[in-house]
Amino acid sequence: MIVAGDRVLLGVSGGKDSLGLLHVLRHLQKKAPLPFDLGVATVDPGIEGFDPSPLIPYMAALGVPYFYERQEIAARAETALGNDSFCSFCARMRRGTLYRIAREQGYTVLALAQHLDDIAESFLMSAFHAGTLHTMRAHYRIDAGDLRVIRPFIYVRERQLHDFAQAAALPVIADNCPACFRKPTERAAMKALLAGEERRHKGLFRNILHAVRPLLGAAETPLAARCDDPGAGLWHNADP
Repeated sequence: MIVAGDRVLLGVSGGKDSLGLLHVLRHLQKKAPLPFDLGVATVDPGIEGFDPSPLIPYMAALGVPYFYERQEIAARAETALGNDSFCSFCARMRRGTLYRIAREQGYTVLALAQHLDDIAESFLMSAFHAGTLHTMRAHYRIDAGDLRVIRPFIYVRERQLHDFAQAAALPVIADNCPACFRKPTERAAMKALLAGEERRHKGLFRNILHAVRPLLGAAETPLAARCDDPGAGLWHNADP
């Protein structure tokens, strides 16, 4: 996913997933046999009860280039939401802001921290509610052609990131998307469904990963192409 000379911008919300990926990428930056630059960006969506500003001094202490931008996404949703869900609208607006920051600051790769649980939930939502086979891709170039998007945690379970956040005492911003947590969502329903099925079928996520692999854009992803090799390294070590 990362090649020598890449300039990687990581989107950090303040949740356990993106903070975990930050520390993994910083470790790789020191240990990997290829040089790449790493910057971090946070888009504050202006949601009441959600304040990611404590990330500002934290990033300063880490010494990483950091770009913090507040966007009144919640206010804009009142007039521009249409038939879309707030979560989808917010994600789309934040993604557009991250693209702009990457371009303005000269980054060529946008890293996002979605994990295998996210991939499975998106796959079921697409199948159940849209009648399509679709999920988040692991590695792709956006339509404009100037940025690549990577999801290095594509084979990692959410529970592993939870355990890592606790062990590393990461400064997770509590309730990092309160607009979603205040009412049940389709994603929450899919999460509950998967949790119930996994209690009955321990190999559930391994099977889902096998089913969605053709949808992940693996042909563009050198690490994904080696994911069946026990020596493939970091990403393979996450056991579904």
